[in-house]
Amino acid sequence: MSTSIDVVINGQPSTIVHGTTISVLLDQLGLGERRVAVERNREIVPRAQHASTILAAGDQLELVTFVGGGL
Repeated sequence: MSTSIDVVINGQPSTIVHGTTISVLLDQLGLGERRVAVERNREIVPRAQHASTILAAGDQLELVTFVGGGL
């Protein structure tokens, strides 16, 4: 069994460790402390499920961070 899998993150191919959860991925990307909307295979993953959602080979992820501010 391979120890890594291929996924696509915001349109870019990436290789991650088999068994990686969304929470771990966000930490690895430096987004763990930020508010991030995660879409996996065109379905929103609620924040409460980030720690329990294990990524699979071929997953398509879109990560969107929120920026505050204004005039």
